[in-house]
Amino acid sequence: MRIDKYLWCIRLYKTRSIATEACKKGHIKINDASVKASKLIFNGEHITIRKDQINYKIEVLDIPPNRVSAKLVDLYRKDMTPKEEFEKFELLKYAKDYYRKKGAGRPTKKDRRDIDELQEE
Repeated sequence: MRIDKYLWCIRLYKTRSIATEACKKGHIKINDASVKASKLIFNGEHITIRKDQINYKIEVLDIPPNRVSAKLVDLYRKDMTPKEEFEKFELLKYAKDYYRKKGAGRPTKKDRRDIDELQEE
């Protein structure tokens, strides 16, 4: 089975075209080598996926016949992503919130007009 179809079948990507784009951008690696969307995968291969600033590590357990339900996904893959990856993502999310609060920073057009009115008086 092609890697883009496999990633779509195990519900890592919503559409197959999005999975193909991820392959083209180099976000998908099999055994630490970037691959094209047409690369065939087999049981036991290790896939590294860069998605949402997280490096997911997956082992192929079996090839699904078609797209599977969310409950059956674990029959076809083994998630070996370290917990540190998710912790880094959480810290990054908090850092973004801390960096700039909504309403802080550059004034909006309305704020700028109000400031100009105060300066004119």
